[in-house]
Amino acid sequence: VQLQASGGGLVEAGGSLRLSCAASGGTFSSYAAGWFRQAPGKEREFVAVVSRYGISTYVADSVKGRFTISRDNAKNTVYLQMNSLKPEDTAVYSCAKSKYSSSNHRRTWDYDYWGQGTQVTVSS
Repeated sequence: VQLQASGGGLVEAGGSLRLSCAASGGTFSSYAAGWFRQAPGKEREFVAVVSRYGISTYVADSVKGRFTISRDNAKNTVYLQMNSLKPEDTAVYSCAKSKYSSSNHRRTWDYDYWGQGTQVTVSS
């Protein structure tokens, strides 16, 4: 499975961005998918996960109410809609394929394929 993340960029605080993660090869649609982020000098942290069919989602407390994860299995694509962005959201955002079909798994070791990441920078 190859994952290609896109949609990052520079945005002012309060603005919005939508990240996309396009998958090719393998059976991406049979598994949950997640987004993680890593800011400079910090560890990679979980952001959001969507289950195999997109029915169940879970987002981290730090982005709850602002970020929404979704997927379109017909397009083999997972999205992260980010609203009300804050400077502390600045990071490289990476998508990943879960080893499982449910949205219950949020640790990095629960994921076996990773995209290259896309930079999101939020200015104050």
